[in-house]
Amino acid sequence: MDIILIPGLWLDASSWSEVTADLERAGHSVHPLTMPGVGLPAAASSDIGIAEWVDAAVAAVDDIGAPVAVVGHSGGGNVAWGVADARPDLVSRVVFVDTVPPPSGFGISEFEVVDGVVPFPGWDYFPDEDVDDLDDSTRARTAPLARSVPARVPTDPIELRSEQRHGVPVTLLMGAMDQETLESELEQWGPYADEFRAIGDAEVIRIGSGHWPQFSAPGRLAELIDAAVSRR
Repeated sequence: MDIILIPGLWLDASSWSEVTADLERAGHSVHPLTMPGVGLPAAASSDIGIAEWVDAAVAAVDDIGAPVAVVGHSGGGNVAWGVADARPDLVSRVVFVDTVPPPSGFGISEFEVVDGVVPFPGWDYFPDEDVDDLDDSTRARTAPLARSVPARVPTDPIELRSEQRHGVPVTLLMGAMDQETLESELEQWGPYADEFRAIGDAEVIRIGSGHWPQFSAPGRLAELIDAAVSRR
C-alpha cells in the first residue's frame, strides 16, 4: 500500500523517520512529506496557507496515481481531510493521528506570529498530557527538528467542497482517548461532531501516548497505521 505521511505544524518529513522504517519493513511504499514554506522566512512564505499545503499533498497523491492511504498528524489532519475532499476516489483511508476531521471553514489553531512566521513554541508550551511521555533526551533530540511554519497556515480556514469525503473510511488514532471518550468530547465541539457523524465508516483507536507518538511510541504508531491501512 502507498502511504502518504503528513506532519503537523513545525515538523517535516524527517519527523516520521522511525515510523517510515517500520512501515517499509511491513511492505508498504511510504511517502513522508515536507509541507511548503516550513522553515522559510516570511519573505518566502507569506503567500502560503492551508490551501497550498492541501495542494501539495494532492499533488503527491496524483503523482502516485493509484489508491493511497493518507495519514495526518495533528494539524496535518486538516491537510489529510482536504486531500480526501479533493480526491475521494484515490484515497483508500484517512488516518488521523491525535486529531479529528475538521469541518469546512475551520482552521487548526492560533499561535504567536514572530517576524511574519509561526515559530515552534517549545515543548513547555503544551499541556502536560500532550508531552509527559517525551523524556528529556527525546525533547532535546526532537526540538531542533521543529521549524517555523507560514503565518497563515494555522489559522486559514479549510475549504471542503465534496460530500464524497464522508464515504472515505477513517481511522482516528488518538493518544489518550478511546471512542467513547472522543465522542463525548466531540459533543462539545459543535460542527466537529457533525463532521465526524457524517463519516460513513469511522473507527477510534487509543494509542496510549501523548500528542507526538511518532517520537514517543513510533513502533506502536507504525503497527496501528499498518493495521488501519490494511483493513478492507
